[in-house]
Order: sequence, then C-alpha cells, then structure tokens
Amino acid sequence: MRSEAVTAEDAAAVADRILERADALAALSSHTDGIERTHLTAEHRAANDLVAGWIREAGLNARVDAAGNVCGRLEGVEPGLPALLLGSHLDTVPDAGRYDGILGVLLAIEAAAFLSPRADELPFAVEVIGFSDEEGARFGNALFGSRAIAGGLDESFWSAEDADGVTLRDAFAAFGLDEARVGDAARAPHELVGYLEAHIEQGPFLEDSDQPLAVVTSIAAARRFALDFHGVAAHAGGTPYDRRRDALLGAAAFALEVERIGRATGVIATVGRFHAHPGGVNVIPGRVELSLDVRAPADVERDHVVDAILERGRQLAAERGLRFESAEIYRADATIMDEDLAAAIAHGIETVTAAHAPHLWSRAGHDGMAVAAVTDVAMLFVRNGNGGISHSPDEIVESADVALAHRAFVAAIERIAAGARSTGVEDDR
Repeated sequence: MRSEAVTAEDAAAVADRILERADALAALSSHTDGIERTHLTAEHRAANDLVAGWIREAGLNARVDAAGNVCGRLEGVEPGLPALLLGSHLDTVPDAGRYDGILGVLLAIEAAAFLSPRADELPFAVEVIGFSDEEGARFGNALFGSRAIAGGLDESFWSAEDADGVTLRDAFAAFGLDEARVGDAARAPHELVGYLEAHIEQGPFLEDSDQPLAVVTSIAAARRFALDFHGVAAHAGGTPYDRRRDALLGAAAFALEVERIGRATGVIATVGRFHAHPGGVNVIPGRVELSLDVRAPADVERDHVVDAILERGRQLAAERGLRFESAEIYRADATIMDEDLAAAIAHGIETVTAAHAPHLWSRAGHDGMAVAAVTDVAMLFVRNGNGGISHSPDEIVESADVALAHRAFVAAIERIAAGARSTGVEDDR
C-alpha cells in the first residue's frame, strides 16, 4: 500500500477530537464527583454504545462481542484477512483519570479512520477493540476482556463477587451476555497479524526527559507475596528490651531493606500493606502481616531480587528471634514486545519526532499481557504530564503529544502493512 503521512494540521484536529471524546467518556461515571466506570455496569454499556458510534463514523463495522468488548472491523484488500488489532480498555479504577486505557482506544479509532479510505490496499484487516475490564476494579479479576480474546478465562472467575455481593456470573447475564457463549470472543492465532496498543506512560520518565513518545520493550515481570513476621505479644511497660520479640520492628527493618535492595538493583520493590497485631497502643506487636510487590523488565531480574529480599527477611527474623513466613499470591512473567512490531513503532516515533525513539519498560500491567497468548504485541507510550501520575484525576496529556502519537501510530501501521505486503509478494514468487 502507498504510504500517506498524516499532516500536522490534520493530526492537531484529530488530537482535539480525541480529547473531547475523552471528556465525553469521563462523564459516563457512577459518581458525579469523580470518574468510575466498572465492568458490566450501566456506565460500561453507555461507553460501549458511545464508542461503537465513533467506530462506525470511522468507517468500520461495530459490534459488542461475547465478552462485552466493543469491537470494529475494517476489511482489507479482500474480506476475511487476518487482522491487526488496535486498542486498549474502557473501564477505570475508582476516582480515575480520563486517559488510562481510554486514550489508546481513541487513538486506535482515529488510526482506523485515517486508513479507511484506502482499506482496499491493506494487506490485512484492521480491528479496533475497547476491552471491557482491564482493571478488575469490580470483581477483582483483571484483564477479563483481553483474557476472553485469548481464550484464557478461568472458571473460578464466574463466582467472584463485587462489593454488593453480586457475582460476575449474575452481572454477566444481567448485561445481556451468555456465559456459555463467552468462548465466541476468543481469537485464534491465524486470525491475527498482531496487537498494537497506545497508552499513557504511567510514570515520569518521558516527562523528565522532555520526550513525547516511547516504544515499550516489555511489560513488567511481577511477583507478589503475603508475608508474616511472628514474635511474641507482650506488655509494653513490663517487658525489657532484651526480652522483647517485637514483630513490628522486624517488619519495619525488612521494609527498609526492600527499598534498599530495589534501589541497588533498579528493580521496583514495594511494601504496600502493613498490619500489626494485636494492635494495642500498650502491647508489643506479636505478629505483622505485610505485602511485597516486585516488578522488573525481565523474569530473571525479578526472581533474583525476590530471592535476595526473602533471604534478607529470614536473616532479620533470625537476628530478632522472630519467625518469617512468605506465600506467593501472584505471578506474571514478563511480556516481551515483538521485535518487528516494536521496530515499526520506533520507526513511527522517529518519523514524526526526527529523534531517536526512547525505549522504556512498562512497570504497569496492560491488556497486551493476555493478548500475547495468541499473537505478537507491541506498545507505544505517550507522555503523561504532572509527574507521570496515573490512576488519578491528575492524569494529564497534552494535545501536541496526542497529535504526535496519532501520526506515529499511523506510520507504524503503514510500516507493518508494507512489510506484510512485501512478504506476500515474495511468497507469491
């Protein structure tokens, strides 16, 4: 297909439209004093309806699939070709910002709209998707929409309950979906060319380096643990220091060691929960429950740091006469971006910025983690202002950055199309 660059003027108009649409989606909230739009709610339905309308305006067919994802398809040079999937998620965390996930869906729609007049030259179909539930805020099962696409839903998901005791199974039926047909949403590898996602960077690195866009190298390898330090609860006044087995002091020393090891290795390690028992102001804590979250760009780095941290926990416990216990509660291996798709995104960035494309690993999880089970994935990061704050009303993106992201995304897709067409010609020979 012939390459046709998006002009800066057209991209500026697209960016304004994207930001206006993000505002419109922000109004679809279960709260009037903030943004909250969770899975299988009235707000979810309203968002699907609104986005489906925009998909149709872009020249695509639109539908809601068997998992509640809103989808659109633009056929290529002939009907039924494998599709390049573009998108992100439409759900939010409580008290959310208006760009996490949403920006990626809106950029996907605009990229498809730009390609629509030349669809008969595309060597593949283009599909847009707004995933139903990436955050897992209502039922605790993250990546529901993208897991459904990958055919990876766990049977245990259906019994999960929200804060009001409504099960996912019942909410799914009330939304008008059929649990028995959710498998219809699954895609086979031969049906897809790949998956591209644009997303705000949920961190400060692009802002700190004064760069608008980056190509993602991997989605974090993560492990989480529930930890316990066990000591002896005793009277705060009557127990001398040399007789104390204070679980809180052991746990506090451990939390500081987690930070030290994380800083020294460049791996992100966090203690996010800390609960002392029995909790009396005049009682030495006999037990402390705490959490550990470790994230790294690759599995081997993550596992090395986990081993070091847990070993330090055991050492600190022994030094203070405590018992240390750990139980792994979550594990996700790194999702490495496909080399060719990532190179296309880097090409798009360099085309519109005339500078080397920065490379960043994503410290947060994304739908690409699930989609990678059925096709190759790659991601484009867009600068997130205000210190990189995300999952917050303080998320900020600038119109100029959105315009560059649109141009880079289109350039990346055209690069992929050129490669696919070239491969097809060679195969024909």
